[in-house]
Amino acid sequence: MPSRQDITHFSQHLWRNMNVRIYGGAGWPLLVFPTQDAMCDNYENFGMIDELAEYIDKGQFQLFCVDTVDWESWSDMYGDKVLRAERQENYYRYIVDELLPLIHEHNQSDRRPFTTGCSMGATHAAIMFLRRPDLFEGVIGFSGCYDAHYFFGAWMNNTLYDNSPATFMPNLPADHPYIRLFNQRVIIFCVGQGAWEDEGIRTTRVLDEAFRAKGIAAWCDFWGYDVNHDWPWWKKMYQYFLPHVLNHCRNHGLEDE
Repeated sequence: MPSRQDITHFSQHLWRNMNVRIYGGAGWPLLVFPTQDAMCDNYENFGMIDELAEYIDKGQFQLFCVDTVDWESWSDMYGDKVLRAERQENYYRYIVDELLPLIHEHNQSDRRPFTTGCSMGATHAAIMFLRRPDLFEGVIGFSGCYDAHYFFGAWMNNTLYDNSPATFMPNLPADHPYIRLFNQRVIIFCVGQGAWEDEGIRTTRVLDEAFRAKGIAAWCDFWGYDVNHDWPWWKKMYQYFLPHVLNHCRNHGLEDE
């Protein structure tokens, strides 16, 4: 097991203590979002940290695994929709305003983190990166659902719109300055076509079409019909895509330690 450090800090945006679990002491930072309703121990509990141990131990990547408040936003299916959307927006503000400085402090660099996650973790990773490519180096999302309508039905307001990549990306103006930034970053979305992947397939296709229409170089990969929405496949996906990410990092000044 790689070295581990646990941090608890109070969020002004969420008005609660939030936990961060850091794996490794050096390398390009990966901001890791857990699966739905899970916390910062999610990747360790499902064996993903052991799967990625070589990258961490070599100082290639440093993982910052965070808590969520999904049960107050995405998962609260019978809750007030306005409050649920506001809670998600508060979580976005927490990541951008409060967690990013902590990552830079502990990584001891000004490197822009990659956002990453599986399932709902990929949803969060996409929201953060696609809204702020100026703050993040890329996104690595597996089996996410990127359409807020899946969780909120037909309802939509401006706050939820900003947290629904499959809604806002097709509407991105062709001359938006973020398009240039997107093409300087790493954008990877992968989904299987097996069990429990229907929404992941549909919404990844929406993003893929939007990227193509805007001239954004993104890697949207659709794996086979035997590839299910589950941890064994997400582990294989990381092993497949991280060398590509690492190559990008090397081209931007990260050397193996």
